[in-house]
Amino acid sequence: MLFDSHAHLDDSKFDKDREKILENAKANDISYMVNPGADFESSVRSIELASKYEMIYAAVGIHPHDAEDVDDVTLALLKGLAKKPKVVAIGEIGLDYYYDHSPRDIQREIFRKQIALAKEVNLPIIIHDREANDDVMSILKEEKAFDTGVVLHCFSGSAELARQYIKLGAYISIAGPVTFKNARKTVEVVERIPLEYLFVETDSPYLTPVPFRGKRNEMANVRYVAEKIAEIKGLSLEEVAHQTTENAKKFFGIK
Repeated sequence: MLFDSHAHLDDSKFDKDREKILENAKANDISYMVNPGADFESSVRSIELASKYEMIYAAVGIHPHDAEDVDDVTLALLKGLAKKPKVVAIGEIGLDYYYDHSPRDIQREIFRKQIALAKEVNLPIIIHDREANDDVMSILKEEKAFDTGVVLHCFSGSAELARQYIKLGAYISIAGPVTFKNARKTVEVVERIPLEYLFVETDSPYLTPVPFRGKRNEMANVRYVAEKIAEIKGLSLEEVAHQTTENAKKFFGIK
């Protein structure tokens, strides 16, 4: 039993075969997945998917790319969505200093406001952090975000940064790049972080793992992430699948 903790099944790349993708996931022992929002519209779609499919849970949030378009009305609407059935987190939220699609000061402001929202509705947060390690950590500490739970989605930082996060009670989510040939930094994270603090994810349709790199990613491929973690840690796939699933269920409050 596997838990894909982060997949964008609402993406238009799945419009032609969404049902088939879900059936393939079930055939590969994926029993749960969380579909995070990236803007208001995708947050709505996430809730619609969660209401339609038993295995899917939703997260709602505004990605840093779209921070510039967020106002108080958007945040009020997001708060309403956060109270819908099967919404288990606020996300994905955070900072992206690689693309800088929104000005950095606005990214930081909207990040803080969404953390405050998460605390108000008592939900954990799913973090997007791209080349913004210091500011993300500082804001999470200043806003006391760890009180309601933090997971670092598709973690790309160092093992030392990961260790700092787990000391604060956060979880680290590992995605397809751990299977890449140049993934030494992520391999070190897996080596040094206890399994009790790890999630697995696809971030599909992106970040497809080896042996399908270059093709559209899908939820069934989370198995390859789990297999790589098992290889690195010298464990069985079953052990990794069980523990990462229990971690995610606990974090997202899924019985």
